Amino acid sequence: FSLAAFAQDQAAISAAEAACGPMDVNFDVKEDNSQHTIRQPDPDKALVYVIQDLGVVPCIAGCITSKIALDGVWIGANHHNSYLVFPVDPGERHLCARWQSHFGRLNQIAGLTHFTAEPGKVYFFRARVLDPSRSFFDFQPIDSDQGKLFVASIPMSVSHPKK
Repeated sequence: FSLAAFAQDQAAISAAEAACGPMDVNFDVKEDNSQHTIRQPDPDKALVYVIQDLGVVPCIAGCITSKIALDGVWIGANHHNSYLVFPVDPGERHLCARWQSHFGRLNQIAGLTHFTAEPGKVYFFRARVLDPSRSFFDFQPIDSDQGKLFVASIPMSVSHPKK
C-alpha cells in the first residue's frame, strides 16, 4: 500500500515538473491598466487568458506573484489581481501556476490544469487563493463571460524574466 502511495506521489510530482518550468526562473511584473479588450486569436492558434484573482485582499506585506508555464516553459507572471494573455498551438496543453516567493516553502505552491486547444478559440483560466492560512491554491478554467468581466476590470501583467 505505501509503495502505491509513493508511486502516486511521484506521478503527481512528475506531472507538476512536466507542466511547470525550472524552479530557478523568476519574473519582474508590472501592470498595464490600459489593456481591457479581448483579443481575437490568429486563425491557426488559440488564445489563453490566465487571470489571478486575489479578491480584495490588501497587499500590506506584498502581493502574490504567480508564474505561468505552458507545457513546461515559463510564459510570464501575474501579480496581485491581473491577467496574462498568450497564443498557443492547437492540441493538448498543460498549464502550471506556481507562486514566486522569497520564502522557499511558498515556491512549492502550484496549481495544474490541462485542456485541448482548438484553433480560433479563446480560453480563460483563474488562479486564486482559497484559504490563505493553508496556502490552498486553485487553478481552473472559468466561463468566458466571467473571464471577460475580469479582463475588463483588472490590469494586464507585463512580465520579464529576472536576470
